[in-house]
Amino acid sequence: MKKIAMAISVMLLAFSIHAQKYAIIDTRYILDKMPEYTKAQKQLDGIAADWQKDIDAKQAALDKMYKDYEAEQVMLSDELKKKREDQLFLKEKELRDLQRQRFGFEGDLFKKKQELVKPIQDKVFNAVQKISVQRGYDLVLDKSDGITIIFADPKLDKSEDVLKELGVRN
Repeated sequence: MKKIAMAISVMLLAFSIHAQKYAIIDTRYILDKMPEYTKAQKQLDGIAADWQKDIDAKQAALDKMYKDYEAEQVMLSDELKKKREDQLFLKEKELRDLQRQRFGFEGDLFKKKQELVKPIQDKVFNAVQKISVQRGYDLVLDKSDGITIIFADPKLDKSEDVLKELGVRN
């Protein structure tokens, strides 16, 4: 962690020496002030809450099935035990699959967020890019989620120079 912080500090120092103009923004603050973002976020929260209620209801039903099975287990034949255990396993798998489908990586909530929030984030990015070009900023940093470069003048990118130094490019 210290190495990362040191690397960022060195990069910022190098950029501040070489960059003519730079700016810092807070996209979280900007988005929170946008009514369309607040509306989209409320809509997402409502959708997530509905899906969570459904999952909670299915979990409660599964818990009841487990309790019933434990209470009746001593009276069941081996064949019936196996059948009930298979049912429990299947219901548990269905519940896990539903959770993953709704809230997992690239699940329904992720897709809905892309649909509702990404256009607003793109709007902010385009505004930052426009202001950066108009005002001659070489570098714009976003402080909302740690320091992230949100805009950099392409002339600052020295990746090709590094590749040449490494002998990867001529």
